[in-house]
Amino acid sequence: MAANNRRMSGKKGAQVGSGGQRRKGLEGKGPTPPAEMRKGHKKNRIANAKAKQTVRRPAPRGRGGKGTSELVVGRNPVVEALREGVPASTLYVQQFIDNDERVREALQLAAERGGINLMEAPRPELDRMTNGLNHQGLVLQVPPYEYAHPEDLASAAYDDGEDPLIVALDGVTDPRNLGAVVRSVSAFGGHGVVVPERRAAGMTAGAWKTSAGTAARTPVARATNLTRALEAYKKAGIVVVGLAADGEAELGDLEALGGPVVIVVGSEGKGLSRLVGETCDFRVRIPMPGGAESLNAGVAAGIVLYEAARRRV
Repeated sequence: MAANNRRMSGKKGAQVGSGGQRRKGLEGKGPTPPAEMRKGHKKNRIANAKAKQTVRRPAPRGRGGKGTSELVVGRNPVVEALREGVPASTLYVQQFIDNDERVREALQLAAERGGINLMEAPRPELDRMTNGLNHQGLVLQVPPYEYAHPEDLASAAYDDGEDPLIVALDGVTDPRNLGAVVRSVSAFGGHGVVVPERRAAGMTAGAWKTSAGTAARTPVARATNLTRALEAYKKAGIVVVGLAADGEAELGDLEALGGPVVIVVGSEGKGLSRLVGETCDFRVRIPMPGGAESLNAGVAAGIVLYEAARRRV
């Protein structure tokens, strides 16, 4: 009977084999997390929404966006692009291709540079990629160029303790002219080139080749609106000088070239557009005793850059 009373007793004790679970349940769980971190709380939902908005926010203004990828097609163009250091992500080689000297050189240059993927592809695939162009079994993919923002060029110059020396191109549509200007800017210690986003040459494989590799160290910025970009430079204390055959001043007389300056070069046929010309602080002509009507953009920019570099020494 006594045994039965003990079994029916309401007194509770630790269960055999509980492993101290009750004792662990009494232990504290640390401080209560803030409302922003508690799932389901109103402040947590607000914080998550703000985080999603931040992810969707566009890139900072300090970037000028990216160009589009490009394909260099044909044995000679591919070899020349690799020789000149044109950036490349992938070299496509046709299956069962005739292994001539140009193919071997292309493979060797791509291997020596490193970072270029080598892909073997059947001819129909290369035909599709190139829209039926005569690729001769070699196709080189050039990645999109990352443009700077126009303000980046001036900021970089000031960070180095130098007065900005920048070239802006107005209506120049030939990538080879852009490449030649980039090469001249690099040679004379300039800080970069500005091109409009529309109706203008961009950093294509042709521009890279003409720059002879200098595009790797001379930034090219892209402006949504060239006139507004020039006005922003003026507000920052940079003199804007436009080249024009009927300019009021002669190149050798312009003292402003010794300070912070943007040199604006127009197209060979039309020159500066009206709005861009009106935005310039000075319109300058290059004396040409030989009687030529105009110079190509690359040559004109080189002459003015030389004069600016001479004044800065």
